[in-house]
Amino acid sequence: MAESAVAAGAGEVVHVHPEELGFWRTYVFSTDHKMIGKQYLFLGLFMAVVGGLLAYAIRWQLAFPDTEVPGWGFVGPEDYNALVTMHGTTMVFFVAMPILLGAFGNFLIPLMIGARDMAFPRLNRLSFWTLLGGSLVLLSSFFVPGGAASAGWTGYAPLSARPIYTGVNWGLNLWLLAHAIEFASFLMGGVNFLTTVMIMRAPGMTFFRLPILIWQLLTAAVVFLLSVGPLIAGAIMLLMDRIAGTSFFVPEGGGDPLLWQHLFWFFGHPEVYVVLLPAVGLAAEALPVFCRKPLFGYRWIIYSTLTTAILSFIVWAHHMFVSGMDPRLAMPFSFTTILISVPFAIMVFAMIATLWGGSIRFTTPMLFAVGFLSMFIVGGLTGIFNGSAPANIHVHATYFVVGHFHYTLLSGVLFGGLAGIYFWFPKMFGRMLNETLGKIHFWLTLITFNATFFPMHLLGLGGMMRRIANPMQYEFLQPLQPLNVFITVSAIGLLLAQLPFLINLVWSLAAGRPAEANPWEAATLEWSAPSPPPHGNWGEAIPVVYRGPYEYSPPEVAQDWLPQDRALAARPG
Repeated sequence: MAESAVAAGAGEVVHVHPEELGFWRTYVFSTDHKMIGKQYLFLGLFMAVVGGLLAYAIRWQLAFPDTEVPGWGFVGPEDYNALVTMHGTTMVFFVAMPILLGAFGNFLIPLMIGARDMAFPRLNRLSFWTLLGGSLVLLSSFFVPGGAASAGWTGYAPLSARPIYTGVNWGLNLWLLAHAIEFASFLMGGVNFLTTVMIMRAPGMTFFRLPILIWQLLTAAVVFLLSVGPLIAGAIMLLMDRIAGTSFFVPEGGGDPLLWQHLFWFFGHPEVYVVLLPAVGLAAEALPVFCRKPLFGYRWIIYSTLTTAILSFIVWAHHMFVSGMDPRLAMPFSFTTILISVPFAIMVFAMIATLWGGSIRFTTPMLFAVGFLSMFIVGGLTGIFNGSAPANIHVHATYFVVGHFHYTLLSGVLFGGLAGIYFWFPKMFGRMLNETLGKIHFWLTLITFNATFFPMHLLGLGGMMRRIANPMQYEFLQPLQPLNVFITVSAIGLLLAQLPFLINLVWSLAAGRPAEANPWEAATLEWSAPSPPPHGNWGEAIPVVYRGPYEYSPPEVAQDWLPQDRALAARPG
């Protein structure tokens, strides 16, 4: 469709005359927000395979550190640190953000607000290709002299401020460059998200008629835009230390290694909410549909989301309780860390209240949404221990933190992201996923997820540190080794549990049952468009919005849902 038609004002009736687009402009260099969203999705899924295989290698090493397995061997400490670094970097920055923000944000924001496309379609295309370039730079760092980055996914100085090997070590340089490129991509995307929602909403789509997911995506974009600046500055300084001989973070040159930690975590902890908030939004969209009742506490969830965003900027130093910073800072950061659990608790209780008394249908999206809710509750409860400075001193840098981190962040990516994929797959591709395969996928994932990550809390309480390649070297850890083997077997099971999803994805794309426009009988605006929506989304007229997004079991109509864009006849008199 011509650019002028895409950018037509809200509510206008336009004559849509799609121009002929070839293969490259339709599927590769597209400016259509839906195709770009799918590109983000498939890039994120590919990088998830890479990150998952790195996790497999990590767990194999920890389970069998002193055994040379034919065809595998074992890795030394340096290679092990590279595996840990690249796994964390890949999963947080090149899987979680592309899927939860890039894919769902690009695909759903215009559809959910009644727009024809993003505000800046060409900038949107550039943001994806920039991210693809950053992903290629990250992957290329495996094959340069000195190997991949091995300073941990947080890149702590002074270890990261100096080449580890004699000569030039390009692995960490490329790691920094990949981050810079990825941040540029999401800066472009964040500007697009904000502008689109601010100026392109359909008539009647007030801010308090926006779906919760849009609020979560907008808040995540703002948090990212406001927090990433210090880390960009820190990355430039770190790169200068490595290649220009400066000493921003090198102690013998007068630098301060703690400065890097402050710069990283001032971004790094808000980044947790950049990922978590969209995951909460994805689950919150599925719950009302499959409970057939309105989302409980809609405005309270919005206020809690905004409160979380504000508090996320003043909790970063709870990652640094044992770093050597002034101990007098521990109490205020402990207080803000515990305080930020309050708005999240409100969101969780609102979702539980939505379930209460609902006419629940346990479809695959609903199972993954409830799975996210339950796993996130476990992660939140363990986070209370990490937020308390005295308790944190005991468990800091142990596998207790690894278990907590995966219950919070990975539950969002895995369960929240899959809830979104199963829920909106019919809208994205015009076909239904197989429900039987989906439910097999859910139960295998739920069981193996808990078998993998819950025992890590026990390892951490037993004293097992993070980022050690051979726990058998430590006599006090040797009794815990059977638990390491169990976790590794469970992790392999978690990887294999994703095979039903991959089979389901490929099979359904090729031969899945054609989807109706609204197969779930949902009330939000995107379900009034065809499945999949055409270029421009809405045909000749943009819809008009008359009510909020969660009108289920309304007394005004016979059916148990009332779409946002359905006009009701005026009552006589």
